[in-house]
Order: sequence, then C-alpha cells, then structure tokens
Amino acid sequence: MSNSFETQGVIHSIGDTTEYGNNGFIKREFVIRVTGEGVNEAYPNYLAMELVKDNCGIMDAYNLGDEIKVHFNLNGRLWSPPGKPEKCFNSLQAWRIEPMTQNVQNDSMPPGFDQGPPLDAYDDDVPF
Repeated sequence: MSNSFETQGVIHSIGDTTEYGNNGFIKREFVIRVTGEGVNEAYPNYLAMELVKDNCGIMDAYNLGDEIKVHFNLNGRLWSPPGKPEKCFNSLQAWRIEPMTQNVQNDSMPPGFDQGPPLDAYDDDVPF
C-alpha cells in the first residue's frame, strides 16, 4: 500500500520518457525545487519524482521554471541480491500535477500593464 502526498515546487529538470524491459513499461523522471510555506531558501530542497505509464505525458504541458503542485505516492521496495546486503529503494510516483498560477498569460504581462475591464463590462447598447 502506498501513501498519497502533495508538495509544490519549481520544475528544475524534465527527463525524456524511457521504456524499460520488453513489456512496454515506460517512465519519465523530473526534479523540482521545493517551494512554499516553511521552506528555507538558504537550503534548497530538490526532489526527484517520476511519472509512469499513461501519466508520462502530463509533463508535456509544463516547462522548466514553472511552479507546480504535485500529488504523488510514496513507494518503497526491498531488493535482496544474492550474496549481497539487502537494499531498500524509494520512489515518489506522481499521478497528478497542477499549475500554481491560474492564468500564466497574465503573469507574463509587463509591470503596470492594464488589461482594462472585462469584455462583459461594456454596454451592449452601441451605435454600430
């Protein structure tokens, strides 16, 4: 059983989708720099996360530097190679990603730019 968590951060890197083995298993890794409440910017915290199977395409909508909220499961597995000590592997498997800004286009406007009132604020009684 895995546990579900969420965190937010700025996308630091996005890997390519990679196929493993002969059964068609695909995975895409990405790294975020954690942001948000309680984060000490003097000591940045980076998390390597992964998307698997049909979720790999989720990252196509995002770019480096975008701030996102990531919903993920924390998974762990034990591996016991013959004649060697047991190892534990952990993964942060993302299953949903949301942008932290609702309207990215407005964020790219120059400072002081006034878009004016919304279109529905104008009077419908125009002479033409």
